[in-house]
Amino acid sequence: MAGQPAPGRSEYRIGRLAGLDLSVVPSTLWSMAAIWLGAGLIIFWLLGLGWGWAVLGGLLVVIIHWLSDFAHQYGHALAARRTGFPMTGLRFWGIFSTSLWPAGEPALPGRIHIRRALGGPIASILVGVAALLVAWFAGSDGGMLWWLALFAAADNLLLLGLGAFLPLGFTDGSTILHWWKR
Repeated sequence: MAGQPAPGRSEYRIGRLAGLDLSVVPSTLWSMAAIWLGAGLIIFWLLGLGWGWAVLGGLLVVIIHWLSDFAHQYGHALAARRTGFPMTGLRFWGIFSTSLWPAGEPALPGRIHIRRALGGPIASILVGVAALLVAWFAGSDGGMLWWLALFAAADNLLLLGLGAFLPLGFTDGSTILHWWKR
């Protein structure tokens, strides 16, 4: 299953936040570095800012992405709590993350799985709309703030919001399709 470390691969517990155990696998570090580099280069070339701003902006993009990913998972956690079958944590892997559920969780009806799956995209869409408002108020001449808000909006609306509905085998869309009419 996606997000699960392969046998012999490492998983590192990084703490607990909002009642959820957090862990990462090594691919998370590589993806963070790639996002930082890519965003930094875009800031340098497209925004015409110096290398210092590019390095800082790239780091802020990484932070925004992981906070957005956490908000997505927290949406799942809130929805899961409302069903009475809560999440236990989340695992960051690559540029994504996976919800973690109790090992001994009983068989659940499809509607419970669907309700839990919808929580993440709903949270991401709400965060994306808020980021769009920040971008709008900053205006296109808002420089770095505008660009970062636009990134947050795209990340939340397109990747973590609507993109989560694509049935890719590891997404919320796959969960919904699997449990539909069951």
